[in-house]
Amino acid sequence: MHAKRRKNLLKKTKGFKWGRKSKIKLAKTAAAKAGKYAYRDRRTKKRAARGLWILKINAALRAQGTTYSRFIDDLKKAQIQIDRKILADFAIHHPKLFEAIVTQVNRRTTK
Repeated sequence: MHAKRRKNLLKKTKGFKWGRKSKIKLAKTAAAKAGKYAYRDRRTKKRAARGLWILKINAALRAQGTTYSRFIDDLKKAQIQIDRKILADFAIHHPKLFEAIVTQVNRRTTK
């Protein structure tokens, strides 16, 4: 049991620098911190991705003469539910489709 626990711990710290990969006392703290950082950064990754989507959408919208905040407000008023990930993808890879969505939103809200 004891050897198995040690073996699993050292398996987690494989590739770490210096004694953190081979010495049990150092490997324990290294594995614990690595787990903590991994947990935290899985959430940070999502936050950063959303920020990037917003940036891409805003850049495409400004080229069409509007801003991100106005567009999102108009999108909600028009009751169109498209998430930011899809909008960012349309803005980059399908600009004509994105332009059509923007004109549709503007048409619905100006009535």
